[in-house]
Amino acid sequence: MNLRLYLRDRKVPVAVVALTVAALTATLVSWYIQPRAKVSDFVGPPRSGYVLHNFILDSWNEQGAFSFRLHAPRLDRREGDDALYLISPDFRMPPKEAGTPDWTGHSQYGWVDSGGDILKLQGEVHMHRNAFGTTAATQMDTSEVTSWPKENRLATDAPATIVQGTSTMKGVGMRANLDSKHLELLDDVHSSFMPKKRTP
Repeated sequence: MNLRLYLRDRKVPVAVVALTVAALTATLVSWYIQPRAKVSDFVGPPRSGYVLHNFILDSWNEQGAFSFRLHAPRLDRREGDDALYLISPDFRMPPKEAGTPDWTGHSQYGWVDSGGDILKLQGEVHMHRNAFGTTAATQMDTSEVTSWPKENRLATDAPATIVQGTSTMKGVGMRANLDSKHLELLDDVHSSFMPKKRTP
């Protein structure tokens, strides 16, 4: 059969096939040479693994001793880092020394690392310890505190005010060990000590 006559008698079907092949070829070539779409690095805000409302969290140290207690209206556990994010937490830190009252307090926000070793008290922080023996009640007001509750230590670089009985100490930056009762104000320190009343 003469190919030329065959193609002449079937112009329309041959043209359709040729156009289809050309279109497919052009599409494949275009897909191959065009740059790949960039994968977006944005993954959105972190999601909560779970949310608790009006919860109480108790933590113990490696020796099995009670370390601290947290109570707050909301807790979020974020996926990825296993940290706990707290809204308006109340906290209690027991001393190691028997007969000494607990430190209790409140902050606007809080954060606990996955191991329970670091507690960050964010925003305004207020702490209180009741009077005991001959030691007057103590009130501590500061902000942005980093605490190591299993060691009963805390620190802040923010201004801090400590009132104990009739004595007041103010400074910027504070380091405290609640077990050894060691307190250090780092800068711009001002103190006032009112004399005790003499008993007749």
